[in-house]
Amino acid sequence: MGFADDHLIPLVDEGLGNSAYLVDLADGRALAVDAGRDLRALHAAAERRGLTVAYAADTHLHADFLSGAVQLGHDHGATILASAAGGRVFDHQGLAEGDEVDLGGLTLRALATPGHTDEHLSFLLLDGARELGVFTGGSLIVNSAARTDLLGADRTEELARAQYHSLQRLTALPDETAVWPTHGAGSFCSAPPGTKRTTTIGAQKQANPLLAAPDEGAFVSQLIASLGTYPTYFDRLGEANRRGPAVVTGTPLLTELSAERVRALVADGGHVVDLRPAADYAAGHIPGSLSIPLRGQFATWLGWLLPDTAPLAFVTADGQDLSEIVWQAYKIGYERLAGRLAGGMTAWTAAGHRPATTAFVTADRTDNRPYVDVRQKSEFAAGHVPGAVNIELGGLAPVAADAPEGAVVACGHGERAMTAASLLERAGHTDVAVLDGGPADYAAAHGEQLVQGAEGHRS
Repeated sequence: MGFADDHLIPLVDEGLGNSAYLVDLADGRALAVDAGRDLRALHAAAERRGLTVAYAADTHLHADFLSGAVQLGHDHGATILASAAGGRVFDHQGLAEGDEVDLGGLTLRALATPGHTDEHLSFLLLDGARELGVFTGGSLIVNSAARTDLLGADRTEELARAQYHSLQRLTALPDETAVWPTHGAGSFCSAPPGTKRTTTIGAQKQANPLLAAPDEGAFVSQLIASLGTYPTYFDRLGEANRRGPAVVTGTPLLTELSAERVRALVADGGHVVDLRPAADYAAGHIPGSLSIPLRGQFATWLGWLLPDTAPLAFVTADGQDLSEIVWQAYKIGYERLAGRLAGGMTAWTAAGHRPATTAFVTADRTDNRPYVDVRQKSEFAAGHVPGAVNIELGGLAPVAADAPEGAVVACGHGERAMTAASLLERAGHTDVAVLDGGPADYAAAHGEQLVQGAEGHRS
């Protein structure tokens, strides 16, 4: 077959920073690569083209989302293609180095590219002898390579060395070969910021700083130095993907809960997650609830800050997409969704329960409070308020009791800061304010210049 650009359909999850791919095989069938459990966009794309997914390929045991391959096997009868070394316990076609799959005109060849995980494969798409492109998963990504510390600190260097050799192998492909990575900007699997999600081998030879490293040792040092923190749920999902996620039939619904039912759920060890915008949460919320505004990054912070073993009740704003809540939770394995507060905060107060409030202030109303910056260390080092204390949001809960009293909490805009404030309030802080804005707003209001470097960061 002749392969045209529109035969490849990227499906981007902006929140997790990942791309899945749907390949139109031009005969009514399709190949899906690294599809996540939330298959709404993929199903819509397949339906628009009248495609049935015949193959679902996973490059590796994903840590940041549950695979949709098992679901595609159920929904479309897809053959699942994955590494034979991955130990998956569900039906799949196990592939090893050099194995090929005839897609009906195109060929998919497995390339062993360990580093991000031990069993990682890249998939080279061939039209006859011509290399069209390579699905690199978490190996070669745009201007970087994916992190190598997901299997533990004791294996980070070993896997970084494996990643070096995998990238050397991939860059031996012809320069015009397209590179279709899974991890991209916004992923905690170590993709750098930027807008491009695909590239070519030749472009990476010119632009990827890791490929400019003079030798293996320099590559390893550079890659390891770039590794920041990652969400705690990453430690669970690799094994969940090895076992295979449960098949979902239909979209699970959120049950309507009374105020008393929500109170009982919390008393029994559950959690309340408030999905409303930060300003709404500040104006009045259930005491002890966790603010995670519903946006692309919702799943990341849900998985980082709460266990997957406790029931969750949600507080929502009018017009918020309830199916989006469910799928963001389900795609990272959070299925104990008790429901949502019927009638929202109006129902809570009508039931005689007093809401809590949080000060949400502009930069000129911060009253000389200590400044706690909850952004990632790399963001903080790139420019922060003089004298700021950096406690990353993902690491705040264990040290919340020791955070400065009466602080103004800030991030880039206010969403993560409101989440942090809700954690601080749960830990007993009673005089927390959240900055409506970011460090540049604060510096401008106080006549200061942002400073660079990691001084003030607390691990």
